[in-house]
Amino acid sequence: MRLVDVAEFYTDQGGGVKTYINQKLELGSRAGHEVIIIAPGKEDWAEERRGGRIEWIKSPPLPLDPRYRILWNKKEVHRRLFQLQPDLVEGSSLWTGGSFAGSWPGKAVKTMIYHQDPVAVYPETLFGKWAGYDRVNRASKPFWHYIRKLSQEFDATITSGEWLRQRLADQGIRRPVAIPFGIDKSFFSPHHRDESLRKKWLERMGLDEHAFLLLSVSRHHPEKRIGTLLEGFEEASNVRRMGLILVGNGPIQFWVKRKASGISNVRLISSTDTREDLARLMASSDLLIHGSASETFGLVVAESLCSGLPIVVPNRGGAV
Repeated sequence: MRLVDVAEFYTDQGGGVKTYINQKLELGSRAGHEVIIIAPGKEDWAEERRGGRIEWIKSPPLPLDPRYRILWNKKEVHRRLFQLQPDLVEGSSLWTGGSFAGSWPGKAVKTMIYHQDPVAVYPETLFGKWAGYDRVNRASKPFWHYIRKLSQEFDATITSGEWLRQRLADQGIRRPVAIPFGIDKSFFSPHHRDESLRKKWLERMGLDEHAFLLLSVSRHHPEKRIGTLLEGFEEASNVRRMGLILVGNGPIQFWVKRKASGISNVRLISSTDTREDLARLMASSDLLIHGSASETFGLVVAESLCSGLPIVVPNRGGAV
């Protein structure tokens, strides 16, 4: 089978979508399928990757987060799809990527992969705490109308869990189907715990090995509620000696740096050198704190659980 994923948010500097697609490239090839990703890039070019192929389309950077690019050229996306003649087309976003995949008039089966819940990311994140999540959700009719209309272009909408499938079904989204995501438990495992790594990080913060080492891994974006995490950490530090490692970057990273600078025992790193380093860091920490209530799945939360790491998460969304 030839599968083509129109992946608007695939980038080498990305997070969950990159992880998901990289695994799909490898597993698709292993299963005997041809997996091709159409993604926005700096230039028009193609490369072999992880047993599949990336078809980059020259696209402008996203102003608020230049790690990502705007998939802008609908005509070129359609031209490539006609050239590739896939058996299955996936739209991996609700914006231009999903719109371009959905409007392509070819004969392939088409599915929409629901990687992001915009109602949870934007109106619920901004107003849910004060107005109530149910009220905000009811007031988000324009969002839901757009998603319902887009879903009509596809044969099914794929979600990462049954709870999200039910949420979309309640909103009249066409044919939501739950295909739960998963984690490679041999890669993220408690066996990677390294007491010397834990001790080294605590010493950098002026703490001894009896202190508590907290970890947070996320993009620096309002939906991740990093300010809430920092405020909670600062308050908890009055009760128990602890340090916090914040891994990530993004459009509000300067605000995060400024807020973190006034709190003792917080260290920021934009990324780990490799995913192996991340697996060691997770297994060597004492607790993961995660602020987003709008995850559709929460890959980093699942990775932490598989690392033997206790978690503190919101009671909404994919994290819970």
